[in-house]
Amino acid sequence: MSQTNPFEIDLDRRPANYQPLTPLSLLERSAGIYPDKTAIIHGSQRITYRDFWQRSLRLASALNRRGIGRGDTVSVMAPNTPQMLEAHFGVPMSGAVLNSLNIRLDGPTIGHILEHGEAKILLTDTEFAPVIREALAVSGKDLLVIDIDDPEGEGGERLGGLDYEDFLKEGTPDFEWIMPEDEWDAISLNYTSGTTGNPKGVVCHHRGAYLAAMSNPMMIGLGSDSVYLWTLPMFHCNGWCFTWGVSAMGATHVCLRKFDPATVFRLIEEHGVTHQCGAPIILNAMAHAAEEVKPSFKSKVVIATGGAAPPSPVIAALEPMGFEVIHLYGLTEVYGPATICAWQKSWDDLDLEGRASKKARQGVVYPSLNGMRIGDPETLEAVPADGETLGELMLRGNTVMKGYLKNLEESEKSLKDGWYRTGDLGVMHPDGYIEIKDRSKDIIISGGENISSLEIEETLYRHPQILEAAVVARPDEKWGETPCAFVTLKDSSAETNAEEIIQFCREHMAHYKTPKTVVFLELPKTSTGKIQKHVLREKAQAL
Repeated sequence: MSQTNPFEIDLDRRPANYQPLTPLSLLERSAGIYPDKTAIIHGSQRITYRDFWQRSLRLASALNRRGIGRGDTVSVMAPNTPQMLEAHFGVPMSGAVLNSLNIRLDGPTIGHILEHGEAKILLTDTEFAPVIREALAVSGKDLLVIDIDDPEGEGGERLGGLDYEDFLKEGTPDFEWIMPEDEWDAISLNYTSGTTGNPKGVVCHHRGAYLAAMSNPMMIGLGSDSVYLWTLPMFHCNGWCFTWGVSAMGATHVCLRKFDPATVFRLIEEHGVTHQCGAPIILNAMAHAAEEVKPSFKSKVVIATGGAAPPSPVIAALEPMGFEVIHLYGLTEVYGPATICAWQKSWDDLDLEGRASKKARQGVVYPSLNGMRIGDPETLEAVPADGETLGELMLRGNTVMKGYLKNLEESEKSLKDGWYRTGDLGVMHPDGYIEIKDRSKDIIISGGENISSLEIEETLYRHPQILEAAVVARPDEKWGETPCAFVTLKDSSAETNAEEIIQFCREHMAHYKTPKTVVFLELPKTSTGKIQKHVLREKAQAL
């Protein structure tokens, strides 16, 4: 017998009781509450929340007047500057989708991204004029290029006919920003190399960005009195969504164009920094900075890191300096952080090695997600929580991407059966904390950047004297791990060496992707001719 649900009768969704979730509304709120508070510090510049909001509105308005709206892509090539923060609000407030470009990529790769993402306008810092000029030539796109001439930068050639500040003057600060029609609408497009050489476009939506922006402050203790230092690239997963999260709290952003430990320590002391994020290489550089620049802070600085677990020597070096390390795990496909090693009070009494062992775990699920599982890759059934049985880390929830742009096959592969398949292998401990034991076979995570071994191998195979090549990760004290290339030459008498091959790679791909080590040998193979990468990984570990 059917029965009408009384809670649905005449209780309709309407503007008064339902609005699409979007992080854009969070800046409007902060500007209303803290209009005269410093929102952004950049060198000698101070930008209040009122100005931050109005400049973002001007950007949205100017884009709109240039014909930019729903379904359009606006790309940005910039370091951690106020303009990059403004783009995170101004671009989607115009109705468009923000595409933050990785400033470490080479011209051809950026050119592919501009073409694949169908960018209509490109905002670019003049420092990157050489690589952008090459990218534009590769893409063949007729873009409106707007140059950002940051007074804190070193400057460079202007490629467009319009300066960013002049472009803002085309807009109006009373622009009625465009609310997404549906919170499922795309807000950002972020490219990741994933497990192949071709970049994949990760599409994120307003709802996920809002929930990530609200979850991040909760997880690392951000408040309105916090001061956040940008040691994490804003182009990386939209700064792990802290671009929106710091603004949501009315906290202060301290911009930093280029990482340098001495500068970081100076800014922390000068501005009273309370929080920062960074890949393990950032922590390692700070821990091993020259003694004369190392500070002793009067108050604690929380630093969140993701990627490889921070080694205990790094934690041991940072803790006496006043840093509290928080270990996160995440990917571009899940808006940045997806798990956190939530600290338990009972762990306080452990020795340094014991605390480091606990912090090395990737932990528990983020509040923006609805599920986390270490499961059998075939059946998807959860493995025993014994800390030993390996399974694949799977995630589900509102901060999982919409999918890959124009790539139904990869989207279906990653999101089928109700879970996002990370490809990372780990264990579930009895206390419900996960620990990653191995990464996807072909991915190398160096300095927080994903590097595809297949992309490097493709480049190596273009070398005239290389017959076969395979690339695996090799442990590295500074970068966490770096690419190690194993090659077989076409002729044993070939006149080449490791340095020459590395230089060849540097000339054909982004420098950070190039192998740091080259080993000459006959590649080990199975009976079917498949290269045994597990054997090569063991060799790389022993080098």
